[in-house]
Amino acid sequence: MIMSEFIHRPVLLDECIQSLAIRPEGIYVDGTLGRGGHSGEIARRLTSGRLIAIDRDQAALDAAQVRLADCMERVTLVHGNFRQMPEILKQLEVPAVDGILLDLGVSSPQLDDPERGFSYQKDAPLDMRMDRSQPLTAAMVVNQWPEAQLREVLRTYGEERYAGSIAAAIVRSRVKQPIATTLQLVDVIRGAMPAAALREKQHPAKRSFQGIRIAVNDELAAVSDAVAAAIPLLKPGGRLCVISFHSLEDRIVKRELAKAAKGCTCPPEFPVCICGKTPQVVLKPRKPILPGAEELKTNPRARSAKLRVAEKC
Repeated sequence: MIMSEFIHRPVLLDECIQSLAIRPEGIYVDGTLGRGGHSGEIARRLTSGRLIAIDRDQAALDAAQVRLADCMERVTLVHGNFRQMPEILKQLEVPAVDGILLDLGVSSPQLDDPERGFSYQKDAPLDMRMDRSQPLTAAMVVNQWPEAQLREVLRTYGEERYAGSIAAAIVRSRVKQPIATTLQLVDVIRGAMPAAALREKQHPAKRSFQGIRIAVNDELAAVSDAVAAAIPLLKPGGRLCVISFHSLEDRIVKRELAKAAKGCTCPPEFPVCICGKTPQVVLKPRKPILPGAEELKTNPRARSAKLRVAEKC
């Protein structure tokens, strides 16, 4: 993959920078470096400060060496998962930070690179790994997981209403021969769906591919872990900014932040608090920040994005 493929428009860029309230001497974490758009804007606002940029995808880290060349002296690149932030910061001897950004979207180069196997529009080996050093691939999920588990993945993670028939069709097909490529899987999915569903505007394989990708990368558990782990890493007044792109992710982010903002876990019928837990964060604002009309015009991939922001108490 050539480095120019990493050129892109970061989603909700201005809103993220404003919400992070960047201090030139501060320490910040971009837990999802991706194509480096957000990281570059953060790093260029630092003087004596430092940005720790994390990504599971080695290709993103390699591209960042070029894309962030003008500010690399203020950037530390780390190959890892954002759910490992506590361990990563401990290794770097950073006790607390001024801000953390998590962009939960799959990067466009990953989606557009046929070799990665994320796209249902291009033929490629069934892979879908964000971290290509991990053992589990989409081919293993599709060809080895039991039908009941596949059905649950498609229904819960893909929100696919034909999950049962698609899972059954996958199992029937793989008995004859393994499903090895993305377009083979698309054909199986198409064959399992009613004619009316095939006429819908949305690609018939979109939801199934989403579900399998989330399963391969354990994305939802990682989101819950990362949001819960990020809050204790912030200094008082530090900000956590999380961009989600579908309802499953946003529900988790909303739940974790609401839990941290509430503090008290006593049952509502208790007249007074006995747990002693106090709010860890304040939501700023309470509702998610959405892309403006101008951004939606120039960057269609931003249409489902939501930014939630919390400030450490």
